[in-house]
Amino acid sequence: MKKDLGLAQAVYPMPVLMVAAYDENEKVNVMNVAWGQICDEDKIILFIGEGKKTWLNIKQSKAFTVALADEAHMDVADFFGIASGNRIDDKFERTGYHAVKSDKVHAPIIEEFPVVMECELLEFLHSDHVDGIVGRIVNVKAEEAVLSDDGKVDPAKLRALIFDPFRGGYYAAGEKVGQAWNAGAALMKQ
Repeated sequence: MKKDLGLAQAVYPMPVLMVAAYDENEKVNVMNVAWGQICDEDKIILFIGEGKKTWLNIKQSKAFTVALADEAHMDVADFFGIASGNRIDDKFERTGYHAVKSDKVHAPIIEEFPVVMECELLEFLHSDHVDGIVGRIVNVKAEEAVLSDDGKVDPAKLRALIFDPFRGGYYAAGEKVGQAWNAGAALMKQ
């Protein structure tokens, strides 16, 4: 029997995404975003409220990067979520992390995170109910250490963080339990 839980953010898992952009002075800012998702083969949507430092930077620079946070960098990923770039001027510098300029878009790549999407701004969405940033993914870079023999990202090696909205926890993804587009194939034959 199911029990009523009331209003809850009941989508699990949620990604832990590190969104980075330059400000008008080429200063790096990074934000932890759990409300983001691929929305087409080459597009990503991030639900970031208007006025956030990262939102303002993306509006100005027209580009951003989105890195997958991993277990090895959980402390800094969490810091990027609890510290506001509007209130802490040296937010990125405090971490001791390193950024290099993307060669595909005008945005920083945070070197410590192993997988990053380089994105150009397509549009801002704004309604009474949602604010979103849609970007076109122009390239993905990944550290060789998280790649499998076939050159694809291996979730078991990546150990990407996933956010648990029920209890506010972070978990590491990695165990494969089935093959997509195959696990239910037997039901197609009925």
